[in-house]
Amino acid sequence: MTKVKTFTSSLKIFHVKKELEALDKLVNQFIEENHLKKIISISDACTTDENGATIGLIRVIAYE
Repeated sequence: MTKVKTFTSSLKIFHVKKELEALDKLVNQFIEENHLKKIISISDACTTDENGATIGLIRVIAYE
């Protein structure tokens, strides 16, 4: 059965690299802890404020 897990991260100016690394670590930890063998897809989508500036990231992982 296919399952989906969503992760989110806010992005602050001058801290994006650190925040993305933390998000990667969180996703990798989820994969390890749940002993996932088959990843179907991982995708990212940005969230924006009213001016169009990127303020967050949503990462979705589909797996079996």
